[in-house]
Amino acid sequence: MIQQFYSVISSTLLFLGLIYLPPLPYAFAKKSFSIEETFKTHCIECHGAKDKVKGDVDLTSYSEGADIKEDPELLQMILEVIDFGEMPPEENDPIPPIDQKVIVNELKKMLKVALTSNEEVVKAPIRRMTRFQYANAVKDLLDLKVEVFPLPEKMMRDRSGYFKPETGKMPNKMTVSSRPLGKSGLIEPRMDGVAPFPQDLRAEHGYDTQGDHLSLSPLLMEDFFRLSRSIVQSPSFNPKNVGTWKIYFEEPSNEINKENEMEKRLSKLLTHAFRRPLDNKIINKYASYAKNGLAKGKSIREVMKEVLSAVLASPRFLYLYDGGDTEGKSVQIENINLASRLSFFLWGSLPDKELLNSAKDGTLSREETLKKHVDRMLINQKLKRFCDSFPTQWLQLDRIISAVPDEKKYKDFYYAAPLYRTTMDMMMEPLLLFETVLIENRSVLELIDSNYTFRSPRLRRWYGEDPKGKLGGPVTIPFARQPVADRRHGGVITNGAVMTMTSGPLETKPITRGAWIAGVIFNSPPPPPPAEVPPLPEDKAHDDSLTLRERFSDHRERADCAGCHEKLDPLGFALENFDPVGRWRQKYENGRDVDSGGTLFRTHEFSNVVEFKDAILKEKDRFVRALAGHLLAFGLGRELSPSDSLALDEIVERVKSEDYSMKSMIHAVVASKPFIGTNRKLALHQKSQSGE
Repeated sequence: MIQQFYSVISSTLLFLGLIYLPPLPYAFAKKSFSIEETFKTHCIECHGAKDKVKGDVDLTSYSEGADIKEDPELLQMILEVIDFGEMPPEENDPIPPIDQKVIVNELKKMLKVALTSNEEVVKAPIRRMTRFQYANAVKDLLDLKVEVFPLPEKMMRDRSGYFKPETGKMPNKMTVSSRPLGKSGLIEPRMDGVAPFPQDLRAEHGYDTQGDHLSLSPLLMEDFFRLSRSIVQSPSFNPKNVGTWKIYFEEPSNEINKENEMEKRLSKLLTHAFRRPLDNKIINKYASYAKNGLAKGKSIREVMKEVLSAVLASPRFLYLYDGGDTEGKSVQIENINLASRLSFFLWGSLPDKELLNSAKDGTLSREETLKKHVDRMLINQKLKRFCDSFPTQWLQLDRIISAVPDEKKYKDFYYAAPLYRTTMDMMMEPLLLFETVLIENRSVLELIDSNYTFRSPRLRRWYGEDPKGKLGGPVTIPFARQPVADRRHGGVITNGAVMTMTSGPLETKPITRGAWIAGVIFNSPPPPPPAEVPPLPEDKAHDDSLTLRERFSDHRERADCAGCHEKLDPLGFALENFDPVGRWRQKYENGRDVDSGGTLFRTHEFSNVVEFKDAILKEKDRFVRALAGHLLAFGLGRELSPSDSLALDEIVERVKSEDYSMKSMIHAVVASKPFIGTNRKLALHQKSQSGE
């Protein structure tokens, strides 16, 4: 579909570009904008006339007066490719900048009209917890002192207790380790005899929280039931490791009525596990089962363990969903939904008592109340779960696990015979930077270009610096904050992890790097390549005298390849000075100079990676909007749609007004209409509604 659209827009904007040729270079700015007339005059020949429909898109109806605002998805796609300078193709005359601004502004107005005419909020999809969320939820429900099962999703482990968000400060030194890349790395204490279910897959251009990837098949239901049984039957399930043991599992004194005590315990457990007030029907169902167990002579401990096993395998526990509206309780229901959405977003787990209390009295969605809860959650230790999940997926750092530079060419990349790779250290650098920006509430723009970074001795040596001591590792790795003297480094774009995971064993992959920049930094991933992409010509593929840019030049000459390459090549080749393992180079092995120059969005020229960073910062609002989109998609468990566009614009404006701070970004995302999950504006939740 996307590829087809690019074909359509390519042809359409070819003609759009012809409108703005001299002698009337600014004529467009003086005329009223009519997309219908534009289509009729310049597009129908290829998209509707005489049954000629390129890209399977017929624009005839739009040229005949049909309202394109009824198709906001197409409208937004047109807006994006013009705004990003992707169209018209390079071989055609460009749209003059002043006219491009007029077009973009008019299209934005049209899109706003199209979206405001339909105020319906796209609901977060029903979906089961991820494995990571399940482990967190069980741990919080029972106040476990150990992990439920090993979690490779946690790519960086805190070994020195450095993560203290309540201080608002990251220490200058810390010790970390990597489980996924460290074959002998330390593992947190965990329950004996509990095996995890299969790891959840990340969406192609999304997150493992995405609803359409999180189904619950009958077979998986059986797996969850076996898992829940293994948890309560584990030798580690004992008073020492279960913080709620006295609340749920300790035998009461003989003077206490066991049935009444059981009902109290069940009500508390079920309300916490299911994240919402429950009607008596549900509670009675579990109570009836428990009473039958007591009648058979089982102890309260035995019965509660059996009930807990059923709870941990229940769809009410496993599924994240927006509960339906209940007559006279709409505000309360909306608030309860919001409590879970917020908690799983920032803590990857169940809402706590404070959140649920604000939800139950209908006050959570009030602006000030919501802000206080977010502030509270941002200084809680559970925030580490957000840092363990979102940045690794946003930056796609899971790809580093499969990165295997050639062992002969890069011998020093491997160490300890060669069980370990320098990527263990590399991947920590951007993660520690992200945590710093979040905890210290720094500008999100530092993710693009920072004047500090975190390095281990091994990384310092790798980048050509004095390691300043023993290399350390592999079990635990010391890191320290240090200033960045050379702007080639700093930020997440140019660190060794990204450079290595977007390269092959022997050479860089500029197209892969460009796709990473497009998807991660601008949230505009390229479409899949055409089915029949030709290989590089044999003479060029094996010509060692050519630069990589020269070898790839043929793809830009093909009509079915040019569109994407025009978008990706400037982004990828901007990073060509970094070799396949992230070290700086001025020349290729054949002695040819590396050419990293290009133009960003056909507007900002650059000749090196520092100027490339500057070009991105000139488009900082695009990056902020992209990051907001990533956060929303992660928190909502769905792909964003055109209906989310206005919310993203509002988020950008709020973040701009607060100096681009990270916490303002979090607050703006949480307060947005898609996240709130209701058509109501926060200001509408007056005190009079609290009793609904």
